[in-house]
Amino acid sequence: MTNPAEIIPGILFYSYLSTVRKDKVAFMEHNTLVLQIAGHFSLQTASEQVSMGPGQMLLIQKNQLGELTKTPVDGQDYQTIVITLQEDMLRKIALEEQIELGQKYVGPQNILIPGNDYLRAFFQSIIPYVRHPDEKITHTMGVLKVKEAVHLLLHTMPELEEFLFDFSEPYKMDLERFMHSNFHYNIPVEKFARLTGRSLAGFKRDFQKIFGMAPRHWLQERRLAEARHLIETKHKKPSAIYLDLGFESLSHFSYSFKKKFGVAPTETRGDLESKKNTIQAL
Repeated sequence: MTNPAEIIPGILFYSYLSTVRKDKVAFMEHNTLVLQIAGHFSLQTASEQVSMGPGQMLLIQKNQLGELTKTPVDGQDYQTIVITLQEDMLRKIALEEQIELGQKYVGPQNILIPGNDYLRAFFQSIIPYVRHPDEKITHTMGVLKVKEAVHLLLHTMPELEEFLFDFSEPYKMDLERFMHSNFHYNIPVEKFARLTGRSLAGFKRDFQKIFGMAPRHWLQERRLAEARHLIETKHKKPSAIYLDLGFESLSHFSYSFKKKFGVAPTETRGDLESKKNTIQAL
């Protein structure tokens, strides 16, 4: 089976692998429910880190950036089931159940869900769809399984109502602080705008006022500055940091670094300092 497998398009996924995998950038666009079957899962965002092992369940809030690490344990393959709780489906449930919320959810963004017989039985009921993804009934049952998941979550933790049915737009947050915390994520400028609660035009306008340059230019400069810091002071190898800093390839990183600083990132700290002193003397 491919990894990850999309069992029901956009709704139900099954992840399986036998070696450690780290996804440098994950944009959680929808509320997401994750069941860990085997192995260890961790999520690192700018503000928190959460992890879980076999049998645990995690509810992840929408509109987050993070790094996912999936680790097999004790010789067993890593396995997890992921259900995305898309907003259009949650809106339908809110209408059916006459749920009305007037305020924005401000609690934890990632919540470990206590296990119970209902939720365990629910995930067991999904296994046949994982094993037979091509069956016609799999797609027919997708919507019903999502509704069932939502009702069971509310039965387990009624306070999740505010979490699940918050349809407000993101608050217009502190742009400078957000960008300094998340500059290393390789995502389109449009998503940075959305995550800070701005239109693309508003984001670019506010960005210019704060940083004095366009977003793409600032991101390149900020990432290269961080790369130089890591190479000079932490003695990191370029091959170990370029992905973490949002560069798509080592060759692109090396080219950009040399264009900015005049030396290749593989050169020594002394070479970098010498070049710096030469530039300052001119």
